[in-house]
Amino acid sequence: MNSAQPTVAITDWTFPNLSIEEEILKGHGIQVSARQCAAESELIELCADADAVITQFARVNANVISAMHKARAIIRYGIGVDNVDLDTARSRGIPVCNVPDYCIDEVADQTLAFILATTRQVVTHANRLHSGKWGLATPLASMKALRDLTIGIVGFGRIGREVLKRLLPFKCALLVFDPLVPATEIEKLGGRPVTFDELLQNVDVLTLHCPSTPQTRRLMNRETFAKLKSGVILINVGRGDLVDPDALTAALQSGHLGAAALDVFSPEPIPANHPLLGMPNVILSPHIASCSTPAVKKLRESVARFAVAAVRGEPLSSVVNGVR
Repeated sequence: MNSAQPTVAITDWTFPNLSIEEEILKGHGIQVSARQCAAESELIELCADADAVITQFARVNANVISAMHKARAIIRYGIGVDNVDLDTARSRGIPVCNVPDYCIDEVADQTLAFILATTRQVVTHANRLHSGKWGLATPLASMKALRDLTIGIVGFGRIGREVLKRLLPFKCALLVFDPLVPATEIEKLGGRPVTFDELLQNVDVLTLHCPSTPQTRRLMNRETFAKLKSGVILINVGRGDLVDPDALTAALQSGHLGAAALDVFSPEPIPANHPLLGMPNVILSPHIASCSTPAVKKLRESVARFAVAAVRGEPLSSVVNGVR
């Protein structure tokens, strides 16, 4: 490896190869050092002398960041950055970047698919037919029309707004909780701004679209589940740790929670033989809400271009830890 060339380290990826990233980086005279890292020691070895680091799910913790001697940026494949220690990166003067404008439509579409699947019992009836049975698979009361429901949206960023836009034609009531967004902005787009407690007490469907932060982790727990009226449907396409998994399981087992549709879980993958896997009122997908060919292409091109800018010392967009 030519030590005179700058190097970008890629800690892990879920794509068949890194051809998109390599084409962009190598086209700018940047070497690529890539390894599917699992252990902290592997991450430290890979990232120590890199000029920039691209990561997907690997835990880029304080020890890994402290070992970085040259890094000008840490760039995440995705919107959330909860696998990166933002405080340590800030103290080291290393900007952390995400890709906030990819997969917005994909995740909003997945949310709508989950809402319709749970309110119209799509999966339950498909499974009944596959088993050779005809007729209504659930009590009539579980077949709901969105016009009769109140949907609660927690988090009103890019994805939360797209979810609201998709739901407006269904004529449901739309409550929104996001303390960082002015009430007038929520109202202008067709939602009703409420407090978190007001939202919990009035929704029929609750959908989560906030990032994983110290304030939002385990946002849905035994106490907050208890504030929901009986039969509420939970949708989570955000982050698995927004929901306490034990509290979720208990709420579903007791019947207090009517159903859940989850693209994310804590931990991931969901453990084998977990009680949720056997519940007919739970729909699960393996963290794929962001997926489409255009979205993945945009994601990969974006992280590579951010890395090029970092190596060149150019201004970076989408810095999430306040380092410029």
